[in-house]
Amino acid sequence: MEGAMKKILIVEDDPSIANLQKDYLELSGFSVVIENTGTDGLAALEREPFDLVILDIMLPEKDGFGVLKAIREKEDIPVLLVSARAEEIYKINGLGLGADDYITKPFSSGELVARVKAHLNKFERMKERFGKADQGGRIRVRGLVVEKDSRRVFVNGKEVAMAQKEFDLLLFLLQNANRVFSKEELFERIWGMDALGDASTVTVHIARIREKIEENPSKPQYIGTVWGAGYRFIV
Repeated sequence: MEGAMKKILIVEDDPSIANLQKDYLELSGFSVVIENTGTDGLAALEREPFDLVILDIMLPEKDGFGVLKAIREKEDIPVLLVSARAEEIYKINGLGLGADDYITKPFSSGELVARVKAHLNKFERMKERFGKADQGGRIRVRGLVVEKDSRRVFVNGKEVAMAQKEFDLLLFLLQNANRVFSKEELFERIWGMDALGDASTVTVHIARIREKIEENPSKPQYIGTVWGAGYRFIV
């Protein structure tokens, strides 16, 4: 965690939990701001930049899912959802809306700090990798190379042919690596709201892309399936 002190926003309506998290994070070298409602959390993000958000789901005024959706419309920073709800549907909804992690209460403060550090480090590595790639128009991830400007794709040095929408879908997932997108959201982003067809088109295109870039399409190393939530590019 070199460089400027990282700033963390905690949105939690239980003051005892929020203050405990704040104490441990500050002992680990972070700057921390606490907000107690979803509305206040979003207002804090409007006022100043944060490097990561720890977001409770059950919040007054605006719940965590609503806050997460609003964050993802403007911000590309790690968001860790925390909740006492362990049901799978909550995790699926959270990941599908763009959360980077889902932590079930109760959890140790040490675990929270470890996850915060891990996600900040991963985010910094992704920014560095894709920032450099944007300048040269080329993105490299393991044996995969995607040339944005020429719209060419190489796997282990060998060029593979991609249809227009296959390339668009691959590039979108790659540029939003590790973020989970539902089939419906991918269809809207790549094909558009007024396009003919439906979200099943995404499944077909994902299968075609995997056939072209994966060594073993049934065990993908690039485009993973998050069951019940959607797809993500694995970095």
